[in-house]
Amino acid sequence: MDEDSRYEAVRSRDARFDGEFFFAVRTTGIYCRPSCPAVTPKRRNVRFFATAAAAQGSGFRACRRCRPDAVPGSAEWNVRADVVGRAMRLIGDGVVDREGVTGLAARLGYSARQVQRQLTGELGAGPVALARAQRAHTARVLVQTTELPITEIAFASGFASVRQFNDTIRDVYASTPSELRAAAPRAGRRAAAPTGGIPLRLAHRGPYQAGAVFDLLADEAVEGVEEVGGERGRRTYRRTLRLPHGTGIVAVDERPGAARSVSGAHPGGWLDARLHLSDPRDLTTAVGRLRRLFDLDADPYAVDERLGGDERLAPLVAARPGLRSPGAADPEELAVRALVGRAEAGRLVREYGKVLDAPSGSLTRLFPEPAVLAEAEPEGLLGALTAALADGAVRLDPGADRDQAEAALLAVPGMDPGTVAVIRTRALGDPDVAPPGPDVPDSWRPWRSYALQHLRAAREWDRS
Repeated sequence: MDEDSRYEAVRSRDARFDGEFFFAVRTTGIYCRPSCPAVTPKRRNVRFFATAAAAQGSGFRACRRCRPDAVPGSAEWNVRADVVGRAMRLIGDGVVDREGVTGLAARLGYSARQVQRQLTGELGAGPVALARAQRAHTARVLVQTTELPITEIAFASGFASVRQFNDTIRDVYASTPSELRAAAPRAGRRAAAPTGGIPLRLAHRGPYQAGAVFDLLADEAVEGVEEVGGERGRRTYRRTLRLPHGTGIVAVDERPGAARSVSGAHPGGWLDARLHLSDPRDLTTAVGRLRRLFDLDADPYAVDERLGGDERLAPLVAARPGLRSPGAADPEELAVRALVGRAEAGRLVREYGKVLDAPSGSLTRLFPEPAVLAEAEPEGLLGALTAALADGAVRLDPGADRDQAEAALLAVPGMDPGTVAVIRTRALGDPDVAPPGPDVPDSWRPWRSYALQHLRAAREWDRS
């Protein structure tokens, strides 16, 4: 989009572009999302930014009315396979908070200076500023929607100190953390009880077919690690997570889709989640993994427009607007499960999964790490795959190069292309994967993963 097109989106308050870009008003010093309900500023007073971090770096404060930091992330970072896209996925996973810019650069295979230059040149902000904006957003949500102590929020959000936390909140929101909390309706805040974990809302853009996602998760659930309970339409998905600083148990509620407005636009919405973490520093990482699992940063408008123009897919898209292509909460776990199937995965969990220090109902174990499986069962394809995952020959983290990962997977003796396609779709979050063999039209590009989800949901494609 050029700047004139962006301004038209702002004038029409088009929510489809929330998170895709931000605009700031010179006369007020405030930046907003395109759908902000405030009076539209004059064109000459508007500046556009690719990221909230770039707007903050130029001295603008977040709008208190439209809360531009609360929008889903740009779908561009899921689609793009270049260094910038990979870097944004790693930053979303909390790598800069844990490993610094040097660690981010090492994962990407570039120097820290090259990464800084590429991100700044394209997005208007470097990795430190992008991570800072992410921390500020997490902190603001926790301050205004939970009763967590301010000090605990500071570290849960990824800040290294309370002072850094306070300074950042004042810079971004022109308020202290206490003032932010006081300005939020008390009725909207939810207590973070020890048994309930940290309550959060995971925003998504446009329509969301939660039923199809929960159906898939229920079909795949591995006992001890996952469970799906409740009536259809009101189900809850729960699972255990291995995280950088500890472990977690997360729960996400199925939520009926919101209705379209009179104009035909869809307002978007959220999924309610609760996170119980052994170490609050894992909050950003846990949220990022849930967002990838539930494909919450997708752009359903772009997907549906493209696929809805296909004669075969048009009725399927009309029946399920906003259908998602679920990812994975743990890419290495997904790779093993794609190889061995549900029943065998259950056996691996029972025999080798680490028992949680504090089990929660039927959730009692973590899925075994590749190194554990490679040592316990070194023979055959499972042994070859887990050894490759354990020694880094195959990388599936959010910053992995998808083509390189596919080539490394195919180099594992005995690995078949169909399993690799599943891993690329789910573990690596590639939106444009077609299974080997069948003739899948190029007209479905760049959303072939979503096209197959529509066919599977309509039982026109074998899920296996």
